[in-house]
Amino acid sequence: MSTRGKISGNTPNPFASRRGLNQFNNRLFTLLVWVVGICTVLFICGLLFLILQKGLPKLEWSFLSGLPSEIEEGGGIGPTLFNSIYVLVISLVISIPLGMAAGIYLAEFAPDNKFIAFVRICVEGLASVPSIIFGLFGIAIFVEAFQIGLTILGGAVSLAFLNLPVLTRVTEEAIRAVPIEMKNASFALGGTHLQTILRVLIPVSLNSIITGICLVAGRAFGESAVIILTAGVTTSGEMWDFSLFSPGETLAVHLWYVQSEAIVPDATEIAEKAAAVLVFVVLLINVIFRVPLWLNARKTRV
Repeated sequence: MSTRGKISGNTPNPFASRRGLNQFNNRLFTLLVWVVGICTVLFICGLLFLILQKGLPKLEWSFLSGLPSEIEEGGGIGPTLFNSIYVLVISLVISIPLGMAAGIYLAEFAPDNKFIAFVRICVEGLASVPSIIFGLFGIAIFVEAFQIGLTILGGAVSLAFLNLPVLTRVTEEAIRAVPIEMKNASFALGGTHLQTILRVLIPVSLNSIITGICLVAGRAFGESAVIILTAGVTTSGEMWDFSLFSPGETLAVHLWYVQSEAIVPDATEIAEKAAAVLVFVVLLINVIFRVPLWLNARKTRV
């Protein structure tokens, strides 16, 4: 007993040095994550502040509701702002049901074979395709095949095509992330597959799905390449034009046009105010889509 204790007392513990090294690596990694995270947040906040502080103080109602001007200074963004929201709503009405349905099918009903694996690869590839490709597709469909010209309808449907792959993949991954025990518990209680999807899978994965919707909504609202090719760089000249066959210049396209092509004397000021409105609306869209999650979380706590 004494010899064994003596050996154990004199022999260095090989795990002690390894434990100390692991603790050092853990602290170093934690510090690195904190530094990178804080720098990223500061960069984002600084970028938002730089854009908003130049444009927001100069905003007036006449600018938000006025008509764009080609030559004279003092033009507004009324029709372009309306077109941006109008095109976004139409594209989301089309893409959200189709994207969620496709994601649910791939997660719950699609067989596990090579063809479905190929379909997933295609969806992932389409999600990373440059937006100008969807613009060219929209030209081929709406301008050349249907010959309806550059319209709000063409821009909205093309944006829906742009959103579909992302929504499909986000929905599929969100549904797959739901614990299998919750799904089995629903079946054990007598729920059908449809009831399980509507009352268990979708509510549990709603946070991830809405995050995906926020991403595609913000991307669609600020998209310019697709709109230029399918909806044009002009408006109908009316503030509230609900016609789907009117030209559909959006705020992002107007911002690009003012900075690159317009000859108005106050082009820089218009661009600064338009950029501030664009960023503010994107932030507002994210807040609006988060409201159902906050209400659901509040009900859950109660």
